Amino acid sequence: MKKVKYFTDVNKVKHLSEHEKKTLKPITEKFVFRVNDYYMDLIDWNDPHDPIRKLVIPNEGELLEYGRWDASDEDTNYVVPGCQHKYSTTALLIVSEVCGSYCRYCFRKRLFRNDVKEAMSDVTPGIRYIAETPEINNVLLTGGDSLILATSKLRIIIEQLRQIDHVKIIRLGSKMPVFNPMRIYEDEELLELIRTYSTEEKRIYVMAHINHPREITAEAKRGFRALHEAGAIVVNQTPVLKGINDDPAVLAELLDKLSWAGVTPYYFFINRPVAGNRDFVLPLSQVYRIVEDAKARTSGLGKRVRLSMSHTSGKIEILAIEEGTAYLKYHQSRDNQYGKFMKLACPDEAEWFDDLPGSEVYWNKPKKKNEAIVSANEIFD
Repeated sequence: MKKVKYFTDVNKVKHLSEHEKKTLKPITEKFVFRVNDYYMDLIDWNDPHDPIRKLVIPNEGELLEYGRWDASDEDTNYVVPGCQHKYSTTALLIVSEVCGSYCRYCFRKRLFRNDVKEAMSDVTPGIRYIAETPEINNVLLTGGDSLILATSKLRIIIEQLRQIDHVKIIRLGSKMPVFNPMRIYEDEELLELIRTYSTEEKRIYVMAHINHPREITAEAKRGFRALHEAGAIVVNQTPVLKGINDDPAVLAELLDKLSWAGVTPYYFFINRPVAGNRDFVLPLSQVYRIVEDAKARTSGLGKRVRLSMSHTSGKIEILAIEEGTAYLKYHQSRDNQYGKFMKLACPDEAEWFDDLPGSEVYWNKPKKKNEAIVSANEIFD
């Protein structure tokens, strides 16, 4: 398998000036830095505002005081160490606290701190819980990045899940399809694993994290093709990010290229108010208009995408924002309010559900399901 070269020290990035390296070093001491040579070759280093650069190269805005480490209160969803169960039919196994790429906007950057341990090397407690909970019919392997795991480790997890009859879908959350496509199409063991365990009755889905159309290279399309031929279904989700894809033409191109490659556009997300993310955040009304303008430029296949907020209380779909009013509904709900319609005032500066006056009547602050789980839900300082 072709090996890409990884960089975890910003001083080793030859494209950066000595001044830039000195400026960015304190940021990498606060937030992890990791990138590879394949992905860095997608960057136009002559453009200081290059969107691919902004995705992975640190920026000074990350040190602005903003948000929380765990903006969606994921620490309240743990039922056993390493396993979250927020929605009735879905469980999450946090299988990796490492990513191929540490995206600068990552909503789980808390996982990469030395004082937080959410990913478990032994997933037995989570798999046991899933086996004992028949309402769970799909399991997401995430982190981190599930495809950063060695295929042998993935095989152990997937084989155990496939012994549970009520688990019909296994999902692999990953940036690898565009960050290191060779890890997919050159790994015959991985493709054979998918061929074996993605069947007509029990599918494996790859939940890709593709943020910009320039990430969809010839190598990435080769990876998509390998996944499709092995029997996996590939879908995509991305937040709408200031300075990266906050342009209707860019988002429309992304929707088109995904559809042409057979990758289903699944979610556009509102960026969560996470520590270090200030420079990527846009007002809700602006994101809604960008997304609608993008959808107007693409086919019905591209229009399948939903604009959503992954809030503590559930996935809140933004149906419309018009004349200072937001029209919302619960697409997913931790309190079983599925389809609940909400009409709330939307100030121009509102960036998150909690910023909408009156939103607090629709949800209650959750308590931890398991007080033994160590909290990462701290205010950024």
